[in-house]
Amino acid sequence: MSRRIAAVVLAVLGLGSAGIVGVQLAGAQPAQEAAAAVRFATLEVYVESAEPLAAWQFELTESTGAMAVVGVENGDSAAYPEAPHYDRAVMERASADRIIVADYSLAARDELPSGRTRVATVHVRLTGTRAPDFELQLTAAGNAEGERITAAAIYELQEGRAP
Repeated sequence: MSRRIAAVVLAVLGLGSAGIVGVQLAGAQPAQEAAAAVRFATLEVYVESAEPLAAWQFELTESTGAMAVVGVENGDSAAYPEAPHYDRAVMERASADRIIVADYSLAARDELPSGRTRVATVHVRLTGTRAPDFELQLTAAGNAEGERITAAAIYELQEGRAP
C-alpha cells in the first residue's frame, strides 16, 4: 500500500513539475530575469580645472528612469574631507533620476586641488536591461576668492554585481 501511495505522489509531483511549476502568469518575469535586471554601480565624478578648486556643484541625471541614488561619498582631496552636500531626502526615496551634489573648502589656495580631482562617488541602483543614459553637468566651480573658474566634470561608471 505504501508503495502505491509513493507511486501516486511521485506521479503527481512529476505532473506538477511538468505543468504547474512551468505555468507563468502573463506579463510576469522569471525570478532570475528580474534579479539580473537590478544591479548596483558607482559613478566616480571628477572635476578638471587648471586653477585651484575651492567650490563645485554638479547635477547628475539619468533619462531612462533606471537610476535610483543610494549613496554619496567624498572624493580623494583632503580639501573636502567630509561627504559632499546633497538632498538626503532624494536619496532616501531611492527613486531619484536627478541629484545635485556640491561642496566647498576654506583651505588656503595652495592647499586646494587642481587638475583632475575626484570630488565624489555616487552610488546608484540600476533597474532594467537597457543601458543607463547619464548626464553630468558642472553647474558651478569657483576659486578661493569666490570667483567662477573654467572647469569641466566627467564621470567613470563602475558597474557592480546584481543583488
